[in-house]
Amino acid sequence: MPILEEFETGFDPDMVEKPLMAVGAKKAIAYWEKGQHAHRKSSLLLNLRGMMTCEADDGVWIVPPHCALWMPAGKAHSGRMSGNIECYAVFIEPELISKQPKSCATLSVSPLFRELVLRCAQSPVDAPFFDADFRIMAVLLDELEAAQEVKLSFPMPKSIPLRQLADLLLKYPRDKATLAQWAARIGLSERTLSRSLHVETGMSFGRWRRQMHVVLALQRLGDRETVQNVALDLGYESASSFVTMFRKTLGKPPARYLMDQTYSLAEERSS
Repeated sequence: MPILEEFETGFDPDMVEKPLMAVGAKKAIAYWEKGQHAHRKSSLLLNLRGMMTCEADDGVWIVPPHCALWMPAGKAHSGRMSGNIECYAVFIEPELISKQPKSCATLSVSPLFRELVLRCAQSPVDAPFFDADFRIMAVLLDELEAAQEVKLSFPMPKSIPLRQLADLLLKYPRDKATLAQWAARIGLSERTLSRSLHVETGMSFGRWRRQMHVVLALQRLGDRETVQNVALDLGYESASSFVTMFRKTLGKPPARYLMDQTYSLAEERSS
């Protein structure tokens, strides 16, 4: 199985003449990052262990264990990983895809999909495509089209004032300024800020900021920081108030959410 360094050096999936291919990586690392790049092919990054984050011009996406990140063909993005990593990258000719989002998306994938990716990753990059490979590819594409999006992203607005606001919120997540105060800082009226933010992200200011907190929290909790430290650094008065916000957003408290994500695959493989 290729290790992470292969993603950084001479490996170029766009030069491989296969309709679909998969490569994987297993490695214990503190931190790994790749700067902005793009592929001609569509791609799917399947995360089985560790924490993965991807950033593009229109958002930041968190990919917890047992989820996948969909990346449309030609989409410029950067990525980083941390922890005890096990991940797989699937590269697909764009014309084979018909139903997945036109932008990046975190997807919840089925156990069958994961096993199909593992099977594809066993084939050497330069191996020819046989009839059995086409059959596996057909099922994998069916599973990909059926995958559901998981709302683990922080949408980035396009306009300059709102992008400035997003950058400030990401840099100073514990700042408790009101909507009116943030509007004044970026030279907009409160009403204009609220209306423009809803048009560009589909969210109210409060929901948008909470979504950012969830994304930042998952990054840090995945790096084994404590709930208490994360809560205080994000500006919450206590760990319990942060846990309440997290549960309302994702349906589970942080510890339970991460535990379910970490052990679901292990339980499936032992059954």
